[in-house]
Amino acid sequence: MTDIFSFVRGTMPVLVTFPHSGSHLAPGMERRMTERGRQLPDTDWYMEHLYAGALSKGLGVLKANHSRYVVDLNRGADDAALYPGRPSTGLVPSLTFDGQPIYRAGQAPDESEIAERRETYWRPYHDAVAQELERLRQKWGWAVLWDGHSIKSTIPRLFEGALPDLNLGTNSGQSCGGELQTLLEKRLAANVRYSHVVNGRFKGGYTTRHYGQPEHGIHAIQLEIAQSTYLRSEEAPWPIDLEKAVRLSRMIDSLLETALCWRPETAHSGK
Repeated sequence: MTDIFSFVRGTMPVLVTFPHSGSHLAPGMERRMTERGRQLPDTDWYMEHLYAGALSKGLGVLKANHSRYVVDLNRGADDAALYPGRPSTGLVPSLTFDGQPIYRAGQAPDESEIAERRETYWRPYHDAVAQELERLRQKWGWAVLWDGHSIKSTIPRLFEGALPDLNLGTNSGQSCGGELQTLLEKRLAANVRYSHVVNGRFKGGYTTRHYGQPEHGIHAIQLEIAQSTYLRSEEAPWPIDLEKAVRLSRMIDSLLETALCWRPETAHSGK
């Protein structure tokens, strides 16, 4: 079986995670899916390419290898709604973001299969995230979790209009220190190429909300990128625009550098 995740341990107190960039499926799953489902339209395409600078900066990178259609790693194990009143995409989705069936009629997972996927895929991934954050916190006195995402810029079922290019989420300021959020906001405001919003439509999913505990030294941030910023087309086969991707990577690098250079007042220099 394909590894649940890929992990490169870093040397600095920032961990970058990609919960939705994988494309592997659970055994026997593909034959049960619709043609649209097999395209995996809600994948966070090319995240490793956009974040290539993270490894060169000494940041740890943890990437899920399976599709979010197997299990959504940015949802809680209890499948609680992140945005009450909005359509919920689910811990084990049955519909694409635009409302099309992922599975053929009668082939969607039952509660037993959902529970199995939660134990097989969800739990090991989050165990790894928690262990690495604790290691960083023990070593540095603090850690930053940077949760990297991308999404189609217009999805009427989920949000009105078009998204800003860069959507920074800190659970309305609760998941990271105020000074860090301010520094990132200033970095975003200083750029002239990309529109941005902080705690707009995307405030951070389960990962940001669960791990972000600044009072305990863990600061969590989600960056949701509109895919129009780096794809030639936001439809299958989702071709990348290399020129646009290079420009976007530079912007991402500058944001990661901001997080890397920041130090909370209570930080120590390591043990």
